[in-house]
Amino acid sequence: MRSLSLRSPAKLNLFLQVVNKRPDGYHNLVTVFERIDLFDDLKLTLNPSGDIRVFCDHPDVPTDSRNLVFKAAQLLKDDFALQEGVDFVIKKRIPVAAGLAGGSSNAATALLGLSRLWKLDLTRRELLAYARTLGSDVPFFIYDCSWAIGTGRGDRIKPLILDTKLRHILFVPSIKMYTKEVFAAVNLELTKTNDDVNIFNRSLKKSDISAIGGLLRNDLESSIIKLAPDLRKFKDHMMTLNTQGVSFSGSGPALFGLTKNRQQAEEMKDILQKQYSQVFAVRTF
Repeated sequence: MRSLSLRSPAKLNLFLQVVNKRPDGYHNLVTVFERIDLFDDLKLTLNPSGDIRVFCDHPDVPTDSRNLVFKAAQLLKDDFALQEGVDFVIKKRIPVAAGLAGGSSNAATALLGLSRLWKLDLTRRELLAYARTLGSDVPFFIYDCSWAIGTGRGDRIKPLILDTKLRHILFVPSIKMYTKEVFAAVNLELTKTNDDVNIFNRSLKKSDISAIGGLLRNDLESSIIKLAPDLRKFKDHMMTLNTQGVSFSGSGPALFGLTKNRQQAEEMKDILQKQYSQVFAVRTF
């Protein structure tokens, strides 16, 4: 096998609680991940020269050693003393720096693909160890699951075995939001509420759309709006569209609205697309 083509999915955070700040400077979280059907395409091709090369059709994605797929390949190449290199071609559909973890997903997909392409046969535990060095969201995508709880930095993953399939309208304003800046602006005194992830998950298990919408939580919202005040009006606009609930995903600025069904999501998409370019009707994948 000389090449491999894989899909790299996005995620939403339906519940994100910031628990406290850790001694290492990161924050302990409790979050519920949902994998959605918005994908990048990632093609991996063996490169006999030994080089690692990244090609991408999005101008804001670095193609040098800053790219997470480059870092993933370099980690494996160094650890296993591999002579063969790899070319990555990334076709971006997931908006960049939006809270949808496109870069993290690409990194996890690269690890999974390279394990096959370079015939390393890495176990999930081994893949997760590499994933955690690359970023807090990367481990979720090592698992083949639609739902999971993330704890620690969000990198300790417990898959949720659920039949629940949700529909969303997803809107990404043309504002880039970087995780480090958002967490730096967190006020932990504003995150002390008694919402329980177990209550949320019970509603999720029952596919109770109304209850799920009422329990959406993102403790980073105040930081996101502090950094980009215009996002408040975008959220208010989405709340007027008869959604079941609206929230930011991760560190934003992506906003998603929970809808009752596909038809409602598509209708909202038609409305928003008249004003904005990055609008998607998505579902649990």
